[in-house]
Amino acid sequence: MCGRFVLKAPPAELITRFGLDECADYGARYNIPPGTDIPVIRHSPDGKRVLHLLRWGLVPHWAKDSTIGAKLNNARGESAAEKPSFRDAFKRRRCLVPASGFFEWKAEGKVKQPYYISPKDGKPLAMGGLWESWKMPDGNLLRTVCIVTVGPNAVMEPIHDRMPVIVPPDRWQDWLTGPVEAIQSLVAPCRAELLQAWPVSRRVSKTTDDDPGLIVPEGDKITHPSFPD
Repeated sequence: MCGRFVLKAPPAELITRFGLDECADYGARYNIPPGTDIPVIRHSPDGKRVLHLLRWGLVPHWAKDSTIGAKLNNARGESAAEKPSFRDAFKRRRCLVPASGFFEWKAEGKVKQPYYISPKDGKPLAMGGLWESWKMPDGNLLRTVCIVTVGPNAVMEPIHDRMPVIVPPDRWQDWLTGPVEAIQSLVAPCRAELLQAWPVSRRVSKTTDDDPGLIVPEGDKITHPSFPD
């Protein structure tokens, strides 16, 4: 699963990295939880690559009410194309969720130790996502998003059995606009040598804490054994 992530890169950096034609304003966040509005990159009807803020927690267009979103923060990549909650969005409404890194918790006896996982090159990564529009009772549209997950790579395996889909730069457009057949190969763990991970403060478990100290290492770094630092 993916339940918290970090985005500290400013809008100007994302505009350049992702080739954005339009970008909503946002501030750096170090502990982004579900249920909040997060930056999401989509392909607009007029062919532009745009970043808007969407609510994290997918509400399918057919849902009777929005409370279902609290249960749909993630979509398992292995079944997203078939599950009623995700299949329409997987086919027609894919998006990219930019992140500086993400958190996952490792069970260590009776406690869970949080780890921060990030790209070795320090550049913002793109998590694969799905988005939806849901008509609220007042007639306005609520736009929501979930993050697609897969099994772990060699860096993630010692920490957790799931990780977000991480789309490589040369396949961003495929994920946004390509047919389902073209993106099946992307529903897989990214190359392990691209990532690094280290334990961080357990303060990250509290959503009220949001500061740079949450990503400071508190133990040894994990990298791919074949590609050490």
